[in-house]
Amino acid sequence: MVPLSRRGFLGSAAAGALAAPTVPAWLRLASPVAIASANGVKAVELAVQRMNEGWRPVDAAVAGVELVENDPEDDSVGIGGLPNEDGVVELDACVMDGPSGLGGAVAALQNIKNPAQVALKIMRHTDHVLLVGDGALRFARAHGFTEENLLTEKSRKKWLEWREKRSSIDDWISPEENGEHGKEWFRKFKHKTGTIHLGAVAANGDVGSCTTTSGLAFKLAGRVGDSPLLGCGNYCDNDVGTGGGTGRGEACILANGGSFIVHQMSLGRSPTDACMDAVKRVVRLTKVKRLLDAKGRPDFQIQFYATNKAGQFGAAAMFADRFAVCDGSGARLADMACHYDEPVK
Repeated sequence: MVPLSRRGFLGSAAAGALAAPTVPAWLRLASPVAIASANGVKAVELAVQRMNEGWRPVDAAVAGVELVENDPEDDSVGIGGLPNEDGVVELDACVMDGPSGLGGAVAALQNIKNPAQVALKIMRHTDHVLLVGDGALRFARAHGFTEENLLTEKSRKKWLEWREKRSSIDDWISPEENGEHGKEWFRKFKHKTGTIHLGAVAANGDVGSCTTTSGLAFKLAGRVGDSPLLGCGNYCDNDVGTGGGTGRGEACILANGGSFIVHQMSLGRSPTDACMDAVKRVVRLTKVKRLLDAKGRPDFQIQFYATNKAGQFGAAAMFADRFAVCDGSGARLADMACHYDEPVK
């Protein structure tokens, strides 16, 4: 938690009341706060730096995730993201601005490596929230975004490996199939997800958030996950805080993860407890056998992240994992609370 000023300490005497944390106009946090998935250590550091320079939290969040979108070594977002089953990279993102209550989003966007920037333009330059596919691409072109091939050689090879091994009834053959290897490759690609969520709180208590992704690896063309859906992979309320998720997008959609977390905090739950409430909601809603392991547990990972406007933060996951945070103590990784105290298989 970010240390508060003397007035903030005195104001905390009312803690325990079932109400959302509020930050009076005369109170400032000792430092802005940013929280993200584990691939966002540099992202949260930059977001806090930008908020210290006076940027709005949503703009700071987008600047932070852009570092990851631009990294070809991160196959979960932006350039180098793992493609759909046809070998085409399709990107999703959404942003939300606490002070205005507005949001913007894109889904199934091709050829533009920074979908979060496009989502920000949609929020600021249209009366819409979500643009998809070719319409989103035309909008991006109109605003000067440069098209490029997002499929790197590294990601292309992973796609080919998946395609060679995905079925025993087609004519694609993996070299390993001619050797002694079994089917352990399945675990390598099963539910391969990747995303970055970033929630940000300015020193004055304003909030903003962003989630960006290349989505589920080798998904059906046109598949849209939780990341561009406000209320699912990302949500914020300037009276309460921010919430978002990564991992299995379908589970987050069905649980309305982001808005559920923010609602739980509005009832007085801490950020960590609100995230764990969301994890337990996913567990309760996961019922079909194909999604459960031999112990009857969800056979996938999901992670949730939250900040409140008082500068508190927290995260929770289905299985043991880590998250990134930056506050007055600097940027670092921290352990998530976890429902099952073991790494995801």
